[in-house]
Formats: sequence, C-alpha cells, structure tokens
Amino acid sequence: MLEPASQTPNYLIRPFSPPAPSLLLPPQPPPPPPPPSLTRIYSDKLLSLLSEKSSLRVTSEFDSDSRVFFQRVSCKLFDDLARLNLSFINNGKREILEPQLMLSSRYLSIHYDPEEQNALIRTSFDVGSKLYFNVAHDVKAQQGEVSMYADLPHPGYGIQLSSPVPSVGLPRATIRFPMGEVTVEERDQEDVPRTLTMKGILRGQILNGVCSAHYVNQQLKLRYIYKDRLMKFIPSISIPSNAVSFAFKRRLTPTDKVSYWYKLDTNNWSAVYKHKYEKYIKFRAGYDSDFRRGWASIWVGDENGKARNAAMKMKVQFMLQVPQDDIQSSTLMFRVKKRWDIL
Repeated sequence: MLEPASQTPNYLIRPFSPPAPSLLLPPQPPPPPPPPSLTRIYSDKLLSLLSEKSSLRVTSEFDSDSRVFFQRVSCKLFDDLARLNLSFINNGKREILEPQLMLSSRYLSIHYDPEEQNALIRTSFDVGSKLYFNVAHDVKAQQGEVSMYADLPHPGYGIQLSSPVPSVGLPRATIRFPMGEVTVEERDQEDVPRTLTMKGILRGQILNGVCSAHYVNQQLKLRYIYKDRLMKFIPSISIPSNAVSFAFKRRLTPTDKVSYWYKLDTNNWSAVYKHKYEKYIKFRAGYDSDFRRGWASIWVGDENGKARNAAMKMKVQFMLQVPQDDIQSSTLMFRVKKRWDIL
C-alpha cells in the first residue's frame, strides 16, 4: 500500500475527509474595496444636489387683451443656492418669442438674451458690515455701472456713490437720512453742457398725518396724508404748475371700501368701489372721467401675491369695460395665471 503523499492529487474531486484540525487556517476577511476617486465623490454630490434638492416649476399666464401666453420655467439648483429661469412668449402661431435666460444667486446673476446674443452680468458683495458694492456689466455694449453704499455711524444715515463704466463725469451721490434722501448727479441736456441736477424727498409727521415733499426735474410736489382708523384724506399740489388734486378713501365695512380722486386743474375724477367676498375673491367697479369709461372686475386668487399663495396655485381676473359714448363696443377681458410644481 502506497503512502498518501505519493498519490497523485486529483483537484476535481473533493476529499472524503477534511484535513487535520491543526492544519485549518482562520477565515480571512474579504479585501477592502478600492477608495473612490475624488471625481466620483464630487460627481455623486453634484447629482444628488441636482436630483434631490432641485425643484422645477412651470408658470403659464394668458392675457386676452394681447392674446399671448407668457411662459416661465424655473429651477432651484444646489440646495437653493442658485436659480435658473427661462421665460418666453407664445403667440397665436405657437411661435417662441423674446426668450430670456437668467441664472441668479446671492452674489451673482447672469441675464442672457439669445435673440440679441447679449448678457447682462450683475454681482454684489459686502466689505465688512457697513460697506456694500454692486457691479453691473453689459457685455455687448461694453458698458456698466459700479455703485457703493456705506452706512454712517449714526442710525438711519448712509451715502451711496454710483458711476457708469467707462466714466463720463462725476459719480451720482445720494445721501439718505431718517426723513428722506437727496440725490445729486450730472445730466446732459440739449445744447447745454453737463450740469448738476438735484432731486429728493422729505417726509415728516405733522399733526395726525404725514407730509412729504417730492422734488424732481425742477418740479416740487407737496402731499399730506391724513389717516385715521376708517378714513384717509390726501391733498396734493405741484409747483410751479399749480396742479391741485385730492383723494378720499373710506372703509364702509370690514369688506367694503370706496375711493375717490379729483383733479382741480382738469376737472377729471374717478371713483372705485371694492368688495371682498373671501380671502381670495375680490370685486371692483369704477368710473374714470378722463377716459369716459366704466368698468367692473373680479379677482379669484391672491391679487398682489404670487400664484403659489393662491388656491390651486391659480389666479384669474375678469374685467368688463363699458365706454360711455359707445356702450355696444364694450369688451370683456380676462387674465389667467397658473403654476405647476413638477419636482
């Protein structure tokens, strides 16, 4: 009988008995996977931000007066660090007109016009807690503007300087204070060299109302607003044209309000009645003597807010206009705005 070591091993047949216990080796753990590359790590993070944190919204608005659809597609990127907007108009022939593409973030925004092949770039940044910069650049025109705003040590006071690039004169200066602001700038006028002009507004509390003075283009407009719990009275005068007007607003009930405007220099007047049925349903009716036209409208949805705040994320307005001199040419117009949240 031959010794076991001298037998020819057969690797295709499992031995009938295991080797001796002293010859068994401890189980070996599987080899660790290779470390992921930096490219894969950043690509995975980018895909997760685009897929999990993105939100795609489509807003469509139709105006029966212009008979066009205004379309807007917006998408949040990188956990709401940036937003991409695409807007365009569809006419009756289903053509795409006036496309606009905009990428915006907290510090940078790029507005691109494909038809003009032009881009408007804006950026803003802070230097410390009291100094702010804004820069705008028109790529095609090779022009832009740089502005700087600084908070002064006293609360409510600040100064802003802005200048076009390339510069053509002194920068525009605005001084702001608690009671208003004053702006001084150079302007070009026909057959007159560049001259300094000033505009500003002042506000102050007088008796039970607020008085304001508006000065622009050598015109001074004075206005006084008297307001109590249910009524508001607003007289105003412009100098040197001496145009005098006043407005009167009165709340009749928590859901009803009337307004009246009258211009003494032209004898034109207008009146509006407002009624609020529910939070998102408003009815209005009025008359304007300047256009000799009466009108009535109803809003369904948040009129002043965005479509996302309205019921079903939709806003609808119907308006009936009735000319005083030709009632048969009355027109009914409507506007519809609807938003869809896809992601």
